[in-house]
Amino acid sequence: MTTIIPRRADGALRLWLWLWLCVWAGPLVALDLPLPEGAAETVSRTDDGGRLALPTGPWRAEGGIPTEVIEGRVTRQAWQIPQSQRTPTQLLSPIRDALGEAGFETRLDCADRRCGGFDFRFAIDVLPAPGMYIDLSNYRFLSAVGPDGAGVTVLTSRTQAAGFVQILHVTPGVTGSEDNDGPTADATGNGPVVRNSVGQGDIATLEARGAIVLSGVDFGSGAASLGEGPFPMLDALVAYLAANPDRQILLVGHTDAVGSLAGNRALSQRRAAAVAEYLRGAGADAAQIASEGAGYLAPIASNLTEAGRRANRRVEAVLLPRE
Repeated sequence: MTTIIPRRADGALRLWLWLWLCVWAGPLVALDLPLPEGAAETVSRTDDGGRLALPTGPWRAEGGIPTEVIEGRVTRQAWQIPQSQRTPTQLLSPIRDALGEAGFETRLDCADRRCGGFDFRFAIDVLPAPGMYIDLSNYRFLSAVGPDGAGVTVLTSRTQAAGFVQILHVTPGVTGSEDNDGPTADATGNGPVVRNSVGQGDIATLEARGAIVLSGVDFGSGAASLGEGPFPMLDALVAYLAANPDRQILLVGHTDAVGSLAGNRALSQRRAAAVAEYLRGAGADAAQIASEGAGYLAPIASNLTEAGRRANRRVEAVLLPRE
């Protein structure tokens, strides 16, 4: 199993990441992966029988990201460093050095635009906000493979007030029952940690076209409740807003054509407000979010069929310039 043991050394918090590099009773290798003093774990989850797509090159328009898939026990962890002035490079450098000393070979080492910018970020495995934040114009990424096939990715970024570090590790061949030594939800209690399944096209479409339908946000006829989730599209939107403080979105609720226009306008407003509440609760800046309701005035499908009515019950995000 993978264990994180915090320890203080020379005034800094150093994390001993114990990695099994053999299937059963093989040798146990200790990686001394340093994090700054005050680093607080926000997410910790271990999944047996998982897989990690290890990026081996930057994102390219003609082919996306080349990856090396490693199957086994996958551990996903993130930390926040409050009031840190360290740059993403300063957060990554000591971890890179520790991996090199342990015999890991680098597959990819890049920074934001050279990685592929937001296309890269939204195509890789990133834990959802608020456990992990990424500034799309200021992050560093590293992937490496150990001598016995273990894979590690390190992602660092920062906001104006804090630094963030994400470390994903896969031990090949290790299987068994799921073992969660840490919380299975993010540290703020906002739901289970899930892989960000939102494709790079969602955010790219928002930037290019100025509006998107928020996928995975479904409403029953007459209902305005979001349900339990998870909502990876909304989590990606939170991360996008955090990384782009100059952006503002208008959430527009829509309904099917069952009932009066006045009633549907009120219902659509409640739907948009429910999405806005989720975004704020997940850490988005309220000043970047507005909400309105359009009722049934802007259908995207026929209201004469159940499938069409279901498609029309939606919330869209419209990109606005920040005032």
